[in-house]
Amino acid sequence: MRKHIVAGNWKMNNDLAQTETLISELKKQIKTSDAEVMIAPSFTNLWHTFEATRNDDIEVVAQNMHFAENGAYTGEVSASMLKSVGIQTVILGHSERRAYYNETDESLAKKVDAALAHDMRIIFCFGEELADRKAGNEESVVESQIKNALFHLEALTFKNIVLAYEPVWAIGTGETASPEQAQDMHAFIRKTLESKYGNVVADDMTILYGGSVKPANAKEIFGKPDVDGGLIGGAALKAEDFYAIVNAF
Repeated sequence: MRKHIVAGNWKMNNDLAQTETLISELKKQIKTSDAEVMIAPSFTNLWHTFEATRNDDIEVVAQNMHFAENGAYTGEVSASMLKSVGIQTVILGHSERRAYYNETDESLAKKVDAALAHDMRIIFCFGEELADRKAGNEESVVESQIKNALFHLEALTFKNIVLAYEPVWAIGTGETASPEQAQDMHAFIRKTLESKYGNVVADDMTILYGGSVKPANAKEIFGKPDVDGGLIGGAALKAEDFYAIVNAF
């Protein structure tokens, strides 16, 4: 059954003191919600954030992980390392990881496999750039990203996967896909899943929208039938704004 999820990706923001302040403010705001609430702090603050929210309806998730279990991968963390500090969910394939660190569909498929082998839940990100959208190739780009990274999986494993559509042209630019554009793409994503795995997997899949969601537009975007929540960037760093987005459901 599809779930409503609002996940805040803090990216490379907030030292320990700033993290403590934001957590304190979030705990005052977020008591109960019709949506699952997730936050993704930096690696250095994962354990502290997990401990600080242990008794709250807030799940702490990781922003990334490596596909290897261990080894000579300086600066990386593995699935088992994340689980050892209480983390059960990881974001994979974020547009910034693809753009700045050259993550490919093939490397992401390995990360997906590693996370699933550790029974982790995955928020899998994908989306087209502005040139793709202008050329009318947005559906083919999104379809290939999903198929290349996920279509080797068995249908049952999709219970541990949440999809997050990120139109790259709408991240950090102030631009936002219209609610209708978001709905059209989410419906296409669901059809793409159905073509491989059938309508049960497609209907049950939670698909988030990630692209400059704000308190002012969240309710309209989340009101579309195939949009099940959001992966929130900048607005997640302000407790009041994040709460307003969570409360949009």
